[in-house]
Parts: sequence; structure tokens; C-alpha cells
Amino acid sequence: MFRVLTVLTGLACALLTFQGAQGEQRDPLLDNLFADLQTAEGAQAQKVQNRIWEVWHESGSQMVDLLLLDSREAIQRGLFGQAEAQLDAAVELAPDFAEGWNRRATLRFMRENYVGSIEDIQKVLELEPRHFGALSGLGLIYDRINQPEAAMHAFQEALMINPHMAEIRKRADEIAKELKDKEI
Repeated sequence: MFRVLTVLTGLACALLTFQGAQGEQRDPLLDNLFADLQTAEGAQAQKVQNRIWEVWHESGSQMVDLLLLDSREAIQRGLFGQAEAQLDAAVELAPDFAEGWNRRATLRFMRENYVGSIEDIQKVLELEPRHFGALSGLGLIYDRINQPEAAMHAFQEALMINPHMAEIRKRADEIAKELKDKEI
């Protein structure tokens, strides 16, 4: 049952005392990391990407971190409803924490709730416009619902921020070819 009682007890306490997550997407370190991401190559580019994700995952709240951890465990067990409830609580506790919204967007994508996922991605991008993961996810949604032009646009935006996403680049190239073939 994962720590459900602990989470519920902690959630009640957190609702009374929580002052909000730090919104680590505002960490000044990110500006340097994004600059480095543009020029890094190979293993160094992967290290920079990983460091960006690490910063993005710093919620500043033990309760939010616990909810994210428990939601990941619930997803691994196929308990998607439970995971979504945990992520709902995380975004309510920390509405300025972009990664909480991104995690819920990802779960909603997995559950084929594309409208909900897009809404969450819009919130992520409002908080962190450079969130290449959210932009990639947006492209995947549009690709899935057969809106290739919108998918292409989202993929291109993601690749401008992070040019090291090989699978996204590959799919963007495939879509570009498909669109060109349609014109002929």
C-alpha cells in the first residue's frame, strides 16, 4: 500500500504548514546548463541533460518528493488511479513546481488522457518554457492524435533547446518527410 497512510497523514500536516516548493526551475544554474547543452557533445551532453533533470526534480518539499516517489511506484505497479491522485496532491501542494505538472502530464499521456496531458504541459511550459521533456511530450501527443504539423512544431521547439534528443530528431525527420510526400 506504499506508504499510503504515511502520505495521507503527511499530506494533512503539509496542507497546514506548506509554504510552497522552491520552484527549482528558477535556479540560476539552469541558465548556464542550457548554454552548455547547446555546445556539449557526446557524453558531456548527456551529463548536462542529467544535471538539468536533477535540478528540475528538486521540489524543495519532502512531502512533494514523497508523493512523486510513491506515484512512480504506483505507476510501476499499474495503479494509475492511485498515482494520479498522488500527483494531483503534489501539484496542489506545489503549484509552482513544474516537474509535478510534468509527471502528471506523462501519466495522463500513458492513460490516453491527451486533453489533460496537454493542459498539464501548458502549465509546465508556463513555469519553465525551456522544458524540453514537456515539449517532446507535447509533440508525442500531437503525433499520436494525427496532428503532424503541431507535432513537428513541438519537436522543433524541443530540439532548439536540447539538440541531443536522437529519437525526437528521428521522429521529427520522419514527420517532415511524410508532410513533404503529402505535398507531392
